[in-house]
Amino acid sequence: MEMFFLKINTEVRKVDSQGRIVLPLKWREKELKNENEVIIIEDEGILKIIPKKKVDLTKFFDSLEFDENLVDKLEKWSDFENYLLNKKYR
Repeated sequence: MEMFFLKINTEVRKVDSQGRIVLPLKWREKELKNENEVIIIEDEGILKIIPKKKVDLTKFFDSLEFDENLVDKLEKWSDFENYLLNKKYR
């Protein structure tokens, strides 16, 4: 049986009377940088804190992927809508 170990930094932090904690400085410097928002995911007794990062959507401009049937369907809008709906829910 092969064993794998994950390196996880663990710290005990106090929670103040209003439910606040202080995030570790090293983590804030590395992950948050100049941002000040995080995403908190609650999952059965666990909180996951993920830095909220701005996404550059311009990298997706002019990058449409499609198959050959799609071009044919674009000539008639109702055919196009039906094609996409059938493809999405199959």
